[in-house]
Amino acid sequence: MKDLAYLNKYFYKYRWRLIPGILFVIISNIFGVLPAQVIRVAFDLVTENISTYQLFSGFGNQPAIYSIFGSSLFLFGVLVLVLALLRGLFLFFMRQTIILMSRHIEYDLKNEIYNHYQLLSLAFYRRHNTGDLMNRVTEDVSRVRMYLGPGIMYTINTVVLFVMAICVMLTVNVRLAIFSVLPLPVLAVIIYYVNNIINFRSEKIQERLSALSSFVQENFSGIRVIKSYVREDHVRKNFAAESDNYKTHSMELVKVQAMFYPLMLLLVGLSNVITIYVGGIEVMKGNITPGNIAEFIVYLNMLTFPVIALGWVTSLVQRAAASQKRINEFLQQQPEIVSPNVPKQAIAGQIAFNDVSFIYPDTGIQALKNVSFTAEPGQMVAIIGRTGSGKSTIANLIMRMYDVTGGDLLIDQQSIKRLNLEGYRSQIGFVPQEVFLFSDTIANNIAFSADVLDMPLVEQAAKDAAVYGNIMELEKGFETLIGERGITLSGGQKQRVSIARAIVKHPQILIFDDCLSAVDTRTEEEILNNLGRNMQGKTSIIIAHRISTIKNADKILVMDDGEIIEQGDHNYLMDKKGTYFELYEKQLLEEEEIESGQ
Repeated sequence: MKDLAYLNKYFYKYRWRLIPGILFVIISNIFGVLPAQVIRVAFDLVTENISTYQLFSGFGNQPAIYSIFGSSLFLFGVLVLVLALLRGLFLFFMRQTIILMSRHIEYDLKNEIYNHYQLLSLAFYRRHNTGDLMNRVTEDVSRVRMYLGPGIMYTINTVVLFVMAICVMLTVNVRLAIFSVLPLPVLAVIIYYVNNIINFRSEKIQERLSALSSFVQENFSGIRVIKSYVREDHVRKNFAAESDNYKTHSMELVKVQAMFYPLMLLLVGLSNVITIYVGGIEVMKGNITPGNIAEFIVYLNMLTFPVIALGWVTSLVQRAAASQKRINEFLQQQPEIVSPNVPKQAIAGQIAFNDVSFIYPDTGIQALKNVSFTAEPGQMVAIIGRTGSGKSTIANLIMRMYDVTGGDLLIDQQSIKRLNLEGYRSQIGFVPQEVFLFSDTIANNIAFSADVLDMPLVEQAAKDAAVYGNIMELEKGFETLIGERGITLSGGQKQRVSIARAIVKHPQILIFDDCLSAVDTRTEEEILNNLGRNMQGKTSIIIAHRISTIKNADKILVMDDGEIIEQGDHNYLMDKKGTYFELYEKQLLEEEEIESGQ
């Protein structure tokens, strides 16, 4: 229960739903226990009246005794019905308080987990797959809710009913009460043993379900690749294998439960047999009446469902504990990137790397080694280099997705770690290498950074990104719904919509991470010209593979193996005849070969 103790703060928050719920449980069980006593009185009345009726055989008073006897039985029947209705009413109130409380806590817990997800750093998402993250905020929370609602409700109901019924049974006849509940300690031992098995197998099931969710999510995201390579059968077999693994673990749990419940019913039935046998002996001794046996049987039958529910609740609690343990693992993780408690401030856009080194925490790969450069406001700084040379790492560090492991990164001559993170990032426009568009309209995707949709700004951003014409050719224009990850658009269109999303906010720092690779040179030139006009007095960082993209930049950084091996403008680097010159010559030769081939 130590993992579930995390939820105690929610019980305190919703105490005015929980406390009335407990009171309703107690009241409903009082009305549940009383009918057994009414039945005892009615049973004894039947026995006595039959004797009296037979005693007056042949006398004129016999019909009157029969009438009184019938009226009394009817009265007792109505009383039992009224008590049952009252119990049902308070059971309804019980569900309206405790079950509603569980729904409120479920809502709060999901929000808490999701908000915590938003705080965690990029490194966290590199370590965990999407399916597992989704499973913890959906399936795991649902299992916890079952403990918070039905689990707690039936546990309280069972405990209260057990205490009330056994107390009344002890007041009637101690010997009969002890013998009738004799199988229950055996049941408690079995439950304790089975709980450990249920807990272990529940955790295994959750692990397999996370793996299955991740597998399905990944394959749905990559459906185009699967179809392109005609790997549907292969993926289907892999899914069947994953699903079979989940089924195997689920069946192991079901087998335990399948043995558990019949065993409980057997022990409850044994209690009835013992009650009738020992009760019969007590009646013959004159210690109790036949009505007491009927009363005891009613009590034991009342305890049958709670005993069955006890096994079910035990399973719920164990599974909820396993799920809450998984949730706690995430909630206890602290973000590596923490925003200082300082007010937001406007930035000019000066960026200074002073001997910056960086090692990725999850892989241990050193991405940057003693990198130093400065980008002044109004400058366009370009970064070029081979794949894996550290270009995208520079972009991640500027946005403070990671903190440097060596050296200093300064923004406007102060450490980036001393800036309010939300205020700082709100002044950065970023176009990632891997474009991500949401399943929404094109207009909403472009205006993603704004709280209010301003169509004139959206349209101007689309024009600056050279995608306005393509959008207007679509049947619904800016209201066209984009499929998941922008599947309805071409690669170049997705890139340009992503560029429009970055420049619509008029950022002080704009970062292009190799996002012009899917557009032709003419469109690229148009975008860069518009960019130069919009980014006057602001800082632009452009990462690219094509020299044609960056040759007009104010400063070009040539990177290799995490180090800056050359820097300067285009003319300076060409005169130097180093790595940049070789790249330019090579790309020029490739372009000539393509043109001649055409």
